[in-house]
Formats: sequence, structure tokens, C-alpha cells
Amino acid sequence: MPITVDIDVMLARRKMSVGELADRVGITPANLAVLKNGRAKAVRFATLAALCDVLECQPGDLLRWEPATD
Repeated sequence: MPITVDIDVMLARRKMSVGELADRVGITPANLAVLKNGRAKAVRFATLAALCDVLECQPGDLLRWEPATD
């Protein structure tokens, strides 16, 4: 997948646990883990906005595109 999710980087910068982030965003830790590990097929803008609000960051801090290496 050419989209890389950097939630773990922001969690480390904010010294926040996955459980705390999930609670503050209002999603289950399991769903956050799916997103964090890059296994999600989609993310709702409302969820992305909540993540950015809690982590005090921009969407580009959480998601980045990497070209596929053939």
C-alpha cells in the first residue's frame, strides 16, 4: 500500500498511549490499531479530524504517500 500511516510517530511525540488516544477520539482500541498498522481500507474524515484535534497535528502528519517499488 503506498499510503503510510504515522500515528505511532505522533503518539510517541505526544507521549500518549494507543488506549488513551482511542478513548479521546471515541473509537475502539482495536479499530485504532487497524488504522495505525496500515490495515484500514478507508478512514472517515470525522475520525481523521478527531485524531488531528487530539494529537494537535495536520492530516499530513498522520498520512503520507510512498511510491511503490517494483
